[in-house]
Amino acid sequence: MNVLVTGGAGYIGSHFVRALCDAGVAVVVLDDLSAGHADAVPEGVPFVRADVRDSETVRRTLEEHAIDSVVHFAARIQVGESVANPRKYYRDNTLATLELLDTAVDAGVRRIVFSSTAAVYGNPHTVPIPEEHPTLPTSPYGESKLFVEHILASYARAYGIAFAALRYFNAAGAHPDGSLGERHDPETHLVPLLLQCARGDRRSITLYGDDYPTRDGTCVRDYVHVCDLADAHLAALHYLEGGGESGAFNLGTGHGYTVREVIEAAEAVTGARIAVTVGPRRPGDPAELVASPRKAERLLGFRAQRS
Repeated sequence: MNVLVTGGAGYIGSHFVRALCDAGVAVVVLDDLSAGHADAVPEGVPFVRADVRDSETVRRTLEEHAIDSVVHFAARIQVGESVANPRKYYRDNTLATLELLDTAVDAGVRRIVFSSTAAVYGNPHTVPIPEEHPTLPTSPYGESKLFVEHILASYARAYGIAFAALRYFNAAGAHPDGSLGERHDPETHLVPLLLQCARGDRRSITLYGDDYPTRDGTCVRDYVHVCDLADAHLAALHYLEGGGESGAFNLGTGHGYTVREVIEAAEAVTGARIAVTVGPRRPGDPAELVASPRKAERLLGFRAQRS
């Protein structure tokens, strides 16, 4: 198996590339470094600096390295930004992926693993959320990912590709050896923001809404360790390689925690007092997102071990 990883210099992508290297799988990274970091790509791994819409470079890379599988991470990820600037998300997430898929299909790629999101569900009426739950995104970010899932399903029917759309819940954590972690600029994820507060790099954390219909009024999320996510992508590749049926899979733990509970945990671990400012709700934020992980457990053999 020869794998191209788009966005492989980013947060989750770089952890997955490390997992491929550890498993002895041949891998090539393609990243435009708009959000990734070249030094996150392991030494010796071929690296191509390019946008996924650069069809000529992508085609040449696929052919030169005899790529048979693509794992696609490259995307915009901020819910609030997608509400304020939706065309950026439809352009960079949906249209860019369509161009990548066309190039991959024409080059004979047979397997696609797609970085999707729990944001495709919107406000759930059942928690934990199964994959069969209606998909009604509340943000352009979620819609941009759901459009790609629909495209993948139609491409599978028409062109015979196999795909897995992996619906992440909340990625968190870092590589155990400390060499990889979150390096977003600006940082928007809760856990690194809390740690910045704990070490004095940030004055306070903003809590976006404390009037949600949850046990303490703050949003509930299912946090899954980034190394668990990396393992899940490798499991999905092997599942497709073995003839597994294409479809969507939740990646989570089945357990949710409120924002206040995460803040309290960060204070307990660091011993620091974290100042909290309550702000208005962010547009597009569902009250509660918790995965039902049963399908991934049953078909991929994946269960979160570090989360």
